[in-house]
Amino acid sequence: MSPLTTPWPPRIMSPAAESGPSPGQRTAARSCTGRRVLHDAVGGAALSVAGASIGRMTDTTASGFDWRSFLRRWSGEWADALPAGETRSEADEAARQARWLGFPPASEERIAAMEERLGRRMPPSYREFLGVSDGWRHAGGFVWLLAGTGDARRHENESGLAEMFEQYLDEDAGPEARREADIWRRGLQLDVESDITHVLMDPEDVDEDGEWAVYTWASWRAEPPERHANFRAFMEQMYREFHRLRARPGGRRPAFVNDTTRKLDALVEEARLEALRGRWERAVEALDEAGKYGRPRARGLGDQIRRLLGRTYTVSFGDLVTDPRYASELLPPLVAEHAAHSYRGESALTSQLGGAGDDVRALTHALLERMRNGSYRYTAAGPFGEAVERAREPARWGDTDGAWRTLVDAVPRWEPLGPDHLAPLGWVADPVLGPLLTPERGRELLSTPRGGQAGETPEPTAGLDPGGLAWLAEPDPLSSRTSYRFVLVEGVQPAELPGRLADGDGTALNPPMSSWEAHRGLLDGRGEVSSYEDRALLAVGRAGPGWSFAFDGHPASFDRQRFVSPAAAASAGTRVVVVWSDLRTRHGEPFFHLSVARDGAEQYAFTCVDGQVRRSGEIPPVLDPSRFFGGPEGGAEAERPLLEAVAGEFGVHLPRHAIVHGRLHTFTSRSWTRPPRDGEWYWSAWTEGPHGERAAGRGETSGEETAGR
Repeated sequence: MSPLTTPWPPRIMSPAAESGPSPGQRTAARSCTGRRVLHDAVGGAALSVAGASIGRMTDTTASGFDWRSFLRRWSGEWADALPAGETRSEADEAARQARWLGFPPASEERIAAMEERLGRRMPPSYREFLGVSDGWRHAGGFVWLLAGTGDARRHENESGLAEMFEQYLDEDAGPEARREADIWRRGLQLDVESDITHVLMDPEDVDEDGEWAVYTWASWRAEPPERHANFRAFMEQMYREFHRLRARPGGRRPAFVNDTTRKLDALVEEARLEALRGRWERAVEALDEAGKYGRPRARGLGDQIRRLLGRTYTVSFGDLVTDPRYASELLPPLVAEHAAHSYRGESALTSQLGGAGDDVRALTHALLERMRNGSYRYTAAGPFGEAVERAREPARWGDTDGAWRTLVDAVPRWEPLGPDHLAPLGWVADPVLGPLLTPERGRELLSTPRGGQAGETPEPTAGLDPGGLAWLAEPDPLSSRTSYRFVLVEGVQPAELPGRLADGDGTALNPPMSSWEAHRGLLDGRGEVSSYEDRALLAVGRAGPGWSFAFDGHPASFDRQRFVSPAAAASAGTRVVVVWSDLRTRHGEPFFHLSVARDGAEQYAFTCVDGQVRRSGEIPPVLDPSRFFGGPEGGAEAERPLLEAVAGEFGVHLPRHAIVHGRLHTFTSRSWTRPPRDGEWYWSAWTEGPHGERAAGRGETSGEETAGR
């Protein structure tokens, strides 16, 4: 850090004794240009969303910002928040007594001399600031002295940080990353004394008003440099940081309370009521602003809204999560997010609990165990709790649209656990109900008046399932899936499907799980895999009135020589439809299979492989393969009309949201292939232990091709 050029300790002057900017630098008093203003809950006093002004501005500069009032208010609040005897130096003590953190204003001549020395005209907001105070003490909590005209200088990589940041650049690094690395060479340094916190203005990051961006960085924050649009925005952020650091008691120091904090807390309370009225956009804006000042309730209230909008990573619910009144609702989403990442140790979770009591910590550990073994089940009191139980049944069998309507229609009768409980939240961690949530549905729930507050009822969100089967022909944005197979069984409940499609009568359904979870569990439990047989992992649910489905979105390769449709074996006393398609394959031969059986016998079937059709039985005209294959169109183009024809012929559909994003019951079917015959080949692969023995656990993979036995 450079030595001070201003005499130290500096002379303290109160704002009343200072000469301000010249009249030519001022305009008529007006509110902050372009700033949205909310009204607090007490008397409608103006509260700037940006935090620049609480109260009214009366002494504005050419830009319309009243630097003098802003800095005077900051200084007075700093002095009030600092107990006697806790100043860092005699100069700080003098500043506390004078209630002024600044210095005498810089004259226009002094500013011009600085600009001549640096070879650049300074940006407007910094010039205006200097005309009120030539430097500043305690900008936030970690910059103890901010440069005025005498101390501002080119950094010229004095810190050596340019090389460190450049080490992390690669050939794909964008302009922003390269600018962050180069700022250390071209930036204007404003920090004079700090807690290893750098403040640089960037003369090449300039907006249309001539303002330079300000970058701050501290190694102990382990974050990239933070960009502020201009010097004024930086100072506003430092003012908020001052409040944030004083918002909570520490040691013998009580929490700081004054008119600013009281107005912010009134704004938080009004935001709470607005959220319950369904006006969550207004609420979250006000809570975000209050949160920048560290107001204690703002984070916990705002995170409830953010979680229902789909945010998970940065949500912690603040102090509310450790309050026993709310723990049963707020802990489950937090614990579920932790459990979803197996690499996270329990310390990462318990560190978020702060001063939680033993009962909350015990609940946390119990929830974590239930999340990991899939046994967590959300419950709630009153009419909403009854709706939760009614919604569970359609959700577990794939009717997510019906389950959502049951749930959200009961929200007006939901009973909060306390005044700071904004919405039901525990259900998002439920393995069956949680997948119902989408950002659109979250907005619908948040827009629904509840908790005894009145408001407008929102329009229902559109259903997520398109109906029919044709959606299977659409590219999957989340994977490269092109192949799938499914079984449709008429007049049978989903829970009865294992008895028809699996070996033996004792096959039970697995607990609901996502497709990824189900396949990971299947592979982890296998010590050996083989093409000798093809047992499908099938997710089950309802496929429309009177039909159930069993779906496999990750089938094995189609073996047309050994394939045996499960339709006939599953059709005792009913009708069964089997479809297996991979017409869009990028590897191997494209194919499509349809078979229909009734009362234990196949009625008709066809298989098209690489354009060649093999058929049997009397196929209805609407499903005749000649309509789809052999003409100018065929192959992948035939997939959608084929699926539409199947859906229309049998009156069935598959629930897209439940299959792709939800959790369904699963089971493992009998093989879809016959055993290999003499002269036919199959492959096997297994894991080996450290001494070459076959093992059920993970290890090196070996394999062989073996003649049929």
